[in-house]
Amino acid sequence: MRQRLAKGRELPRRFLWPVIALLSLAALAPLRAVRSANPPAAPAAESSSVVVLKIDGEVAPVLAAYIGEGLDQAAAQHAALVLITMDTPGGLSDSMRQIIARILASPVPVAVYVSPAGARGASAGFFILLSGDVAAMGPGTHAGSASPVMAVGGFVVQIDETMKKKIFSDSTAYLRSYAGQRGRNPALAETAITEARAFTEKEALEGKMIDLIASSPEDLLRQLDGREITRFDGTKVKLSLAHPALTTLEMSSRQRFLARIVEPDLFFVLLIFGALGLYAEFTHPGLIFPGVIGGICLLLALYAMNFLPVNAAGLLLIVLALGLFMLEAKFTSHGILAGGGIIAMFLGAIFLIRSPLTRGGVSASIALAVTLPFAVLTIVLMRLVLRSRGWKASTGREEMIGMTGTVVTAIPGGMDGAPREGMVRVHGELWRAVAAQAAGEGEQVRIVSVEGLTLRVEAAGAAAAEVHK
Repeated sequence: MRQRLAKGRELPRRFLWPVIALLSLAALAPLRAVRSANPPAAPAAESSSVVVLKIDGEVAPVLAAYIGEGLDQAAAQHAALVLITMDTPGGLSDSMRQIIARILASPVPVAVYVSPAGARGASAGFFILLSGDVAAMGPGTHAGSASPVMAVGGFVVQIDETMKKKIFSDSTAYLRSYAGQRGRNPALAETAITEARAFTEKEALEGKMIDLIASSPEDLLRQLDGREITRFDGTKVKLSLAHPALTTLEMSSRQRFLARIVEPDLFFVLLIFGALGLYAEFTHPGLIFPGVIGGICLLLALYAMNFLPVNAAGLLLIVLALGLFMLEAKFTSHGILAGGGIIAMFLGAIFLIRSPLTRGGVSASIALAVTLPFAVLTIVLMRLVLRSRGWKASTGREEMIGMTGTVVTAIPGGMDGAPREGMVRVHGELWRAVAAQAAGEGEQVRIVSVEGLTLRVEAAGAAAAEVHK
């Protein structure tokens, strides 16, 4: 009986594991159905990093430093492409060559794109455009007009034919050195230097100076996706830009500040503020604040003058205006000198910077807005200085000259020999006093001069008596 009962107990255990297995399969069946209905999503396609830099304004050392730092950062990020959008009237040759050298040596392919509509890549910008691995332009843009302008110390100068040929020959050779390597048309590009020609985007494309026309940066990247380009060292690279991730690098605060200084309008404002601050300090010594601000403004203006084509005639007109304002304060001209000074300063501002690189120089609105207040302040300050020369001193010992006092201790006469001192009360204070003539106690005396702590006095009626004589 015990053996039968034992066998009866073992029978359910024999079938226990198969039952558990069947139940597990039944429980997992719905999960399998859900997985088959919702298969796992495919991994997202890897995006390509595109670093965007901007050339907007004159090509100057600050801009060259910004482009160089941007290219270094793109290389550190292993970017697929550097996109330089450009709208510039040109700039300095040295800064242009620094930018081109960095583009040619960049380990990351560089596309230079003249954009948006209405933008230009003129003068130095034309050289930069042709230096890129990809040169592109947007609809309604133009490039060219790359004839060099000679400037010495910030002043535009005329050059003789021999020097002109040397400069043009150097510029055309420099352009051929990399434009041909990029597979572009150097012969046509040279006419932008020798003949100052400019080209629309269609003319540049037909002349094989650029690679394509794109309506927007996104359109440009779409056209470049899968395109094979030849780097400057001859290696071929296929661009993969199906999923571009754009990162725009802006100028730092320091770079933006330095870039603003070389703008003609701000340069003129700094120049005038510097002159006004120093003028106020020289005419009113001890104010300190105008002198400090004026010195800073003038130094910043001198910094900008190294990079801007300053016209000497404009500076001379501004100096003439300052002289006319001073004369107006000194002489009565019924406003003729002041009017002449205003006209001279306004014309000086207009003539100060005249170059195609600076978009017309100082604007008329800024010239007028600065000239009128400057004229008023200069005339007012000068008149205050001239009037102050006739004012009687109101502080210090000089204030006491001409005042009267009362003799407290009699003053013996004879200050030319061995004078003896008496005492005089002035403003409630007791002073030692000497006099040429004796003065008795209680008499009124007038102070002639102050020597140390001793007053030289005379009888108060002496001056009046001299007048009546």
